[in-house]
Amino acid sequence: MAVNVDHRDCGDTDAREVIRRALAAADQTGRPLLVGMQRPTDWSFEDQMALLRPGDVVTYMYRREPHCIIENGRVHPALREARERGILFDVGHGFFSFDFEVAEAAIADGFAPDTISTDSHAMHVGARPAHDLPRTLSKLIAAGMPEADALAAVSVRPARVLGLADEIGKLAPGACADLTVLQRSPDGPPLTDAFGNQRKSCCLQTALTVRAGSIVERVPSGDD
Repeated sequence: MAVNVDHRDCGDTDAREVIRRALAAADQTGRPLLVGMQRPTDWSFEDQMALLRPGDVVTYMYRREPHCIIENGRVHPALREARERGILFDVGHGFFSFDFEVAEAAIADGFAPDTISTDSHAMHVGARPAHDLPRTLSKLIAAGMPEADALAAVSVRPARVLGLADEIGKLAPGACADLTVLQRSPDGPPLTDAFGNQRKSCCLQTALTVRAGSIVERVPSGDD
């Protein structure tokens, strides 16, 4: 389940009541709640985090001001305390929710994402900056996240969050035969965040997609 209490989505609606109702629905269904936070100037990070349960997920974690999680060069203590008691954190790139400088500061301070997502939907097809999953994954690596951790954040960790670790996110007998083969593209365009900041870094691109054991897409290589 997901809820976004950002001021642009809530408007004049009481964000606290929105969260209360979302948590009640999540309790009834036994599911984690994915949350887009309110500006801390309107509702403190401390109070927002106090409502969440272990296993709930905060998304849009690398936004800039007025939602920025970095305070005086460090991750806000309320968010670090939330992680220590089991709250998870997700990227959710989208149109406005990924800033390279925020990501770099947070990762350098030991606050990498638990999961990496794009926040993509139909409106995002062909959007700029490009934020498909391979490119968003590449941006996190460019921001300083170890490659092995970044790959886990788009596979095994999301599977665990969704309670599907026995079915997806791994290579094992009995798991879904859903695979993506990535290849490095060192000569691709620079990686760009939601505000036009760029990092020149090797970008991962999809070479092969397999669904339920069948190839559904194969990108020809230069040798084909």
